[in-house]
Amino acid sequence: ILLKIRKKILRIIDQHPFTKYQVDYFYQKAIDKHLKNLPILSPEDIDLIEIIKKEGVVITTLEKLRITSTLEMLESAQSLMPKIAQNKFYHSDQIVIHASPQQIMEHPKIFFWGLEQRLLNIIENFLGLLVAYQGVYFRRDIANQLEAGSRLWHIDQEDRKILKIIIYLNDITEEHGPFQYISKSLTSTIADTLKYTSGYIPDKIMQGIISSAIYQSCTGMAGTVIIADTASIFHRGKPPIASDRFTLFFDYTTRRHKQALHGTSTLPYKDLLILSQHLSESQKKCIFW
Repeated sequence: ILLKIRKKILRIIDQHPFTKYQVDYFYQKAIDKHLKNLPILSPEDIDLIEIIKKEGVVITTLEKLRITSTLEMLESAQSLMPKIAQNKFYHSDQIVIHASPQQIMEHPKIFFWGLEQRLLNIIENFLGLLVAYQGVYFRRDIANQLEAGSRLWHIDQEDRKILKIIIYLNDITEEHGPFQYISKSLTSTIADTLKYTSGYIPDKIMQGIISSAIYQSCTGMAGTVIIADTASIFHRGKPPIASDRFTLFFDYTTRRHKQALHGTSTLPYKDLLILSQHLSESQKKCIFW
């Protein structure tokens, strides 16, 4: 209760016009200062960023991305998939099961994939600031029709810009719980209409504002990759019906991210210390920012 009260007070302070003005000013100064330090990208990667800036989402594949350690990461993920099982403590109202920190530590190549330099270069150019790698979630979304949590429409609040790299580990159709989003331009209009600042919106309310035909569903085969700025678009995971959905979510913010309101890495500090023994200095700074 105290934590909720603290977060509410901090959110009120954060949204105060004077505080917002100061934060906006220093944020823009940081962006301008870092501009000359941004990594150089290939034309292909620049195109990816431009699509995300315009639409909020880009859809590609692991094959097209050509990240060096993809094969090892996939082998680890496929090995872990059957171990993320519904256990005896499973509740009928549960919508997702996550791999535990221990399971991620047993398959560290999944975590390391998110620190590949090419990915970090793309993300830094999009964010405009140094990257904070928040870690990876290995999700098994349960096939049921429950609408709760991340299955409700929302905009992420951790930072001004957030990039999430989502990898489908099984084939995803409309019946398998695709990632859904509403384009950036429409998101702004809907947020204004709802006077939205944070929280979750049931699909019934969203359909009272726009037609569900406008929803963008990211379907695709296993290996499909969705890169989304989840701080700029309404999005959700459509409830899977046909079968469970298996995905990897790699999360990134800037190092100026709102620590006061949100948690940080998906792994405990002691585990990050162990993993960091295999990282370069620049990679370490992404997790120990």
